[in-house]
Amino acid sequence: MIQREQLEKHQVWVYLLAAAAGVGFGLWLRPDVPDAFIYTTLGVLLYATFSQVPVMHLSAAMGDRRFLAAALAANFILVPAAVWLLAWIVPREPAILLGVYMVLLVPCTDWYIVFTHLGKGDTKLAIASTPVLLLAQLILLPVYLWLFMGHTFREVIRAAPFVIVFVLLILVPLAAAGLTQVWADRRRAGARAVEGLAWLPVPCLAVVVLMIALSQAEHVLHHLRGMERVMLAFVLYIVLAAGIAGWTSRRFQLPMASGRTLMFSVGTRNSFVVLPFALALPSGWELAVTIVVLQPLVELFGMLVLLRLATHRS
Repeated sequence: MIQREQLEKHQVWVYLLAAAAGVGFGLWLRPDVPDAFIYTTLGVLLYATFSQVPVMHLSAAMGDRRFLAAALAANFILVPAAVWLLAWIVPREPAILLGVYMVLLVPCTDWYIVFTHLGKGDTKLAIASTPVLLLAQLILLPVYLWLFMGHTFREVIRAAPFVIVFVLLILVPLAAAGLTQVWADRRRAGARAVEGLAWLPVPCLAVVVLMIALSQAEHVLHHLRGMERVMLAFVLYIVLAAGIAGWTSRRFQLPMASGRTLMFSVGTRNSFVVLPFALALPSGWELAVTIVVLQPLVELFGMLVLLRLATHRS
């Protein structure tokens, strides 16, 4: 019987298969994928993901303040500067820029923990710091988008139902996950439920990738030339992320395990959380959705390389 760690370790192939199937059937059948189905699957995905994040135990995240300071500085000061520079590589089309900014500016809160474990980092430290990183990105992402895109971002905000999406697909799953964690702390059945929910993120994201690929196949092929430069920016981001993590680890004098944890925090991005906002964009901004889905596929291959580097040094 397949183990959850095996599923998470090989998830890149699951997503690639889903993307390939979606593009193939999308070009052949040209289906009309209901937005409600995608949003429902995303809601389940985010609820399952948030249930693994110890949001109800924020005080635990303050245990290692040196690591937390390093993670906040790297993810919310150095990374935005690197992303602003990388954005000059991609086409200057607003939808492409918005997609790149949305997906690269926020640190991951889920498979970052998986890769930390596989890369022999400090898994407990990764889990403890995740609630702070999640809350920080929800507050700071609109600020960075406004700084980088200015008037264009203000127009998009007015046109898209971001408040509704934020409430239904971020706050509601977050609150439900918090209640589930309280249940898990008090009852064995709750703890088993949280363990069961840990199986859902990979298949749920695969379904989302499949649905997006089905609906966006023609659009992606039409803009394929621009995607080459976007993919280059994503690859270069992983290289820069490794450098940022290494420099920050040395400046904050982090132990080796904490340094590896920081590397995976900076290297992985939170496409799950920003995808609902990309889907809520008004007509004409569909390319941003494609970019948000494309980035984790590139990222997963990059994480496999970083895993080899991390385990080789051990």
